[in-house]
Amino acid sequence: MAGFIAEFKKFAVKGNMIDLAIGVVIGAAFNKIVDVLVKQIITPPLGYLTTGIELADLAWVIRRPELDAEGEVIDPGVVIGYGLFLEAMIDFLIVAFTLFIIIRLINSLRDRAEDTGDKTVPTPKDIQLLTEIRDEMKRMNDPASPASTQPPV
Repeated sequence: MAGFIAEFKKFAVKGNMIDLAIGVVIGAAFNKIVDVLVKQIITPPLGYLTTGIELADLAWVIRRPELDAEGEVIDPGVVIGYGLFLEAMIDFLIVAFTLFIIIRLINSLRDRAEDTGDKTVPTPKDIQLLTEIRDEMKRMNDPASPASTQPPV
């Protein structure tokens, strides 16, 4: 039993588990932000543009409901309501596009914040020395160079 508890403790305190828990909490908080952004800022202008169109009411009637003389429903009929599905798809696309814009903005800000300094690596001393030796040998072997007429030291 002690081994089981020790194994569970190791599992629960492991870095990945804690990172996952933090991700879930931050994701839930971020979900609220995106939900308010979509419902309160983005959707109202779209609703204004589509005034009079109620997607939730859209349906394909396969068989109409039967009513008795008093207007009571005898047979509800067969109706495929696709309006709510369309609303859900549109909501999903709005949320996905909004998240895309937010993540793109965050990535561009992060790229700007990164160090834009000189990222070149200095040439190691041994490579510099080999380069100088090569250049000196070229100069010594060049017939037009005054150093090529001098005897080696």
